[in-house]
Amino acid sequence: MSTPTVPDVSTQQSLIWPVHIEVRLSPTSTARFDTIRNAIHQYILKSFETIPFPSNLDGWKDVPVLASSVEQIAACESSSPGSYLPVTQASLQIHVYQPTDGDSVEGFSTGSSSDGEEITAASVCELPSRQLEGLWDTLIFPDDTKTKLLDYIYATVLFSDANVDFNIVSWNRVVLLHGPPGTGKTSLCRALAQKLSIRLSHRYPHSRLLEINSHSLFSRWFSESGKLVQKLFGSVMELVEDEDTFVVVLIDEVESLTAARAGAMAGTEPTDALRVVNALLTQLDKLRHKKNVLVVTTSNLAKAIDPAFVDRADIVQYIDLPPAEAIYVILRSCLLELITKGVVAPTHVPSLQEAQVFRFFRNMTEPTETRERSRTIAFQLFRLAQKCKAQKMSGRSLRRLPVLAHARYISHGYVSPAVATSDSAPQNGPGASNVPGPSGLGTQVEGWLDAMEKVVESQAGELQRFE
Repeated sequence: MSTPTVPDVSTQQSLIWPVHIEVRLSPTSTARFDTIRNAIHQYILKSFETIPFPSNLDGWKDVPVLASSVEQIAACESSSPGSYLPVTQASLQIHVYQPTDGDSVEGFSTGSSSDGEEITAASVCELPSRQLEGLWDTLIFPDDTKTKLLDYIYATVLFSDANVDFNIVSWNRVVLLHGPPGTGKTSLCRALAQKLSIRLSHRYPHSRLLEINSHSLFSRWFSESGKLVQKLFGSVMELVEDEDTFVVVLIDEVESLTAARAGAMAGTEPTDALRVVNALLTQLDKLRHKKNVLVVTTSNLAKAIDPAFVDRADIVQYIDLPPAEAIYVILRSCLLELITKGVVAPTHVPSLQEAQVFRFFRNMTEPTETRERSRTIAFQLFRLAQKCKAQKMSGRSLRRLPVLAHARYISHGYVSPAVATSDSAPQNGPGASNVPGPSGLGTQVEGWLDAMEKVVESQAGELQRFE
């Protein structure tokens, strides 16, 4: 019997892993993207022995061509194990982009309805957009949902480039995200569109996000809704005809369009609903043959969606309420933002990994006061996260906790930082005002955690009365 071959360590170390580097240019930059890309490549090779990710790289402001054009260089992710990679093992995938400024959203009309009223059925946004900057990183999920979606897109691009026969291997370029309200489904769709506009910029110089207003497509005039769907997707097809533009079509609350046809055929739903479903399915079948389009949809009522639509979705992903670990990360990000803006006093808020170490070595003697305080903050934040999970709080609810904590338990009035004096407000402690004074310090983080915990407890009582 032969002995199994064990991979040599040196062989593993010689593997090359892709590392995605995103480079955001300033609005005033006129530099060529390929010039910036080459300069970034040289800068990384000369300046780093290892690349940590995710992280913002520094030191590039010493390079004149970068200092005059670049706003940020971020090492986003890699398929390699671990959180850093030697430069010698990195295949740098450098994505240079220049986000559009201001409100670039435009109404997308299907024309006038039977009563002469203009129907705005969708909005179009040029990508990448500065309004969507950073959204991808703020979305915290317990699994590899975001990576799975990106890998799916890369697979469809690969198969399209290889001209794989649709009659043998089939895909529909449709994604369905479903789950409870407030879990980040719509935000994930928008963030995915932004991310793809950056990652695919080398193939598609232009990208657009088209958000369909499902409710506006239902007309009070008999049989008109199906025609509106056909007309809207006819306009979508015109956008997709430009092969230099990547188009992401977002249908929020898709159950509004894809109510089960069984109800219509049984007479419990309007016949118009049947026409809408049939029209949508027909248009999706046409779009699937276009390489430069992706249809992303969301639903809070998955059981109401027609099975034929679900069958067309390449990915059906459930987005659940966040677990305690994800809640910890979300709340920590809120505290770090408030610390950055001077609302909370500068304090080290332990990362999830640090907090887990504290919990594992719970009885371990800490040698310093600073270390002891970090452990106390971590335990307090974990306790808050567990209470939030017990109340089944969504990501949307979690991110408004700091505002409610401030309103109810921390501040009893607003004092402008520009006119604040040292006597205007106490600086520290749970009852202190969180308004930054001349020293730039706000309420201590322990006070904020205590206040947010009180908000969660009070909301639990209010929900019981509501129910």
